[in-house]
Amino acid sequence: MTQLDTIIERLRILFVETFHVEPPSLDVDLLESGILDSLQFVEMLAQLEQRFDYRISIEAIDLDDLRTLESIARMVGTRGAAVASTSAHGIA
Repeated sequence: MTQLDTIIERLRILFVETFHVEPPSLDVDLLESGILDSLQFVEMLAQLEQRFDYRISIEAIDLDDLRTLESIARMVGTRGAAVASTSAHGIA
């Protein structure tokens, strides 16, 4: 299982536990499909921060990164790789 697969599985669990919905397919737009409304979207951001130790700056939010499970997983994975890389080099 790749890092991306692991993140996707954790996202699927987040959807079941937090929103009590079956996780959508990887490419379904969470907002346009109505799976998430604006309040649930904010809750998803909070859950991403909590479950993935991922701090999301309001200025840095790109909605395209948060529209599908696949794009969220890539964003989280990229951030995780960046953190691991800076930690390995002694950069905080």
